[in-house]
Amino acid sequence: MPLPDWLVAVAHAADTLDVDDLTTFRPPDDGSTRKAAVLILFADSPPVDGVPGELLLTERAHHMRTQPGQVSFPGGSTDPGETAVEAALREAEEEVGLDPAGIHVFGSLPELWLPPSNFAVTPVLGYWHAPAPVWVSSPDEVHAVHHVPIAELLDPEHRITVTHPSGYRSPGFLIGPDKDVILWGFTAGILSRLFDHLGWTRDWDQARLRDLPQHMLQGGSTRRPRADTTDQE
Repeated sequence: MPLPDWLVAVAHAADTLDVDDLTTFRPPDDGSTRKAAVLILFADSPPVDGVPGELLLTERAHHMRTQPGQVSFPGGSTDPGETAVEAALREAEEEVGLDPAGIHVFGSLPELWLPPSNFAVTPVLGYWHAPAPVWVSSPDEVHAVHHVPIAELLDPEHRITVTHPSGYRSPGFLIGPDKDVILWGFTAGILSRLFDHLGWTRDWDQARLRDLPQHMLQGGSTRRPRADTTDQE
């Protein structure tokens, strides 16, 4: 299936990006990692400020013991016998009711390693050629579904540096209708570096700081966050 013109550069990036372009952590070669996959799902949408396209993101339930309120791509652990593509599509269907038949998978990014959890995560790239309604089909895990225009992610007014109580800092984005939902950590790190690689990033004020809200802290922890919830710098 042909991709829209604005997605061609992303498809090319899938063939040219190296793991070092996205993270400082390479998966070990000893086969000890646990496998996981996420779906980076692009869809057509009316252009905003001349920029077309949007991304589908989920907001983790706020009552979860780990990563409460975390905004991320749909995804999770790979089941035995599954490919990364199969796992990403299955997880998206389970989390938000996404119909895999409407998705054209056009590539994947390099496998990224999360040392503390020892997950090796494959970001799968998909084009939503037949958009259909999605919803919170697993409320125990998902708080909300966000359709985020790419133009809003690129807008310097929506770029922030997120600070954790431990002092850790990570690039972030403000999303949602009121721009009061914080996208940060692993997902924000992938998008930030992908946009840099594509040459899409606009100059933004990295000194514009925003504290991580209390509902996104694990039990009010002030400890340095786990590497699987942060940008992989």
